[in-house]
Amino acid sequence: MTRPPLPPFDQESAIIKVRRAEDAWNGRDPDAVSLAYTPDSRWRNRSEFIEGREEIRNFLARKWTRELDYRLIKELWAYQGNRIAVRFAYEWRDHSGQWFRSYGNENWEFDDAGLMRLRIASINDLPIGDGERLFHWPPGPRPHDHPSLSELGL
Repeated sequence: MTRPPLPPFDQESAIIKVRRAEDAWNGRDPDAVSLAYTPDSRWRNRSEFIEGREEIRNFLARKWTRELDYRLIKELWAYQGNRIAVRFAYEWRDHSGQWFRSYGNENWEFDDAGLMRLRIASINDLPIGDGERLFHWPPGPRPHDHPSLSELGL
């Protein structure tokens, strides 16, 4: 199985890879999203260490059960060879109705088939009020005319 675009990445292919990842995560389907990772993929997500597709799927299922009305924007930061660095922000609310904007950076490494074999994520959560939300679109991928992180000043 391959997951284009494939490394080595150039500016255009890295941007496409980042947007496809964003779109997939906004779909909030743990089974579908987990297929973008190698069977033995390793993650560090905040302080949690995850290994393998099944653990990734379980992690994502827990995440999207806890983080309601999830909306994510990713932006390319840098790329070289089979690696991509992104910055991101996502908005979500908890079960009590408190909204958050989570900011972070990710470092990705891909195998030759375009599957991610390593993901290192650092994330911080900021409580926000409903009136401070910036990510307003129906569930699913961000519309192409919605502002990017840079355009939003984030």
